[in-house]
Amino acid sequence: MGCNKLISIGLLLWYLAVSVWMAQAPVDPQFWLLASILPALFVVLLIVTHRYLPLSHTSHALITAFLTLHTIGVHYTYAEVPIGVWMDQVLHLGRNHFDRIVHFSFGFLLAYPMEELFRLSASIQGWVVYYLPVMTVLGLSGLWEIIESWVARAVHPELGVTYLGSQGDIWDAQKDMAAALYGSLLCMTLLLVVRALRGAESALESEAALSE
Repeated sequence: MGCNKLISIGLLLWYLAVSVWMAQAPVDPQFWLLASILPALFVVLLIVTHRYLPLSHTSHALITAFLTLHTIGVHYTYAEVPIGVWMDQVLHLGRNHFDRIVHFSFGFLLAYPMEELFRLSASIQGWVVYYLPVMTVLGLSGLWEIIESWVARAVHPELGVTYLGSQGDIWDAQKDMAAALYGSLLCMTLLLVVRALRGAESALESEAALSE
């Protein structure tokens, strides 16, 4: 069994362990159930398609990190995550910003796996390979806000407010989407810089080899 496969299995076991742990006495069981469905389906999809679209262990690690943050947030209904409460008390933010952290992480942690997926499945090159992940993150963020609104209207009002997690902010949906957008832009910028530096380093090594 290869090292990459062992890493992927280890990451899967980590996610399962965190999910089981966070499933114990969640603050709102109904919210936990509703918010856990899509991540679970996503993990199943990754397992089913891993042979056809073999993402790197770096992508799997980034995906696992995001799912871990989401799972913690779901356990506490986001608005009551302890670290967010602590940040609010120390920095006087006016609300629990753990949800903003997770939305930013959605863009920052998942943009690279998306970039890798586009390269593997469509052989995309050039600037488009950096553009598509950003637009995909923005589109999925908007879709998530729409799904949240559907669920909020479909369930009882109390759970609807909890599920939306706006904490009284009328611009919550737009700020969440913006956070994800900023995260994806930062990720793609860092990736572009790293690749540019590597390219420059390779060019210098080639010049040095030719001059010898």
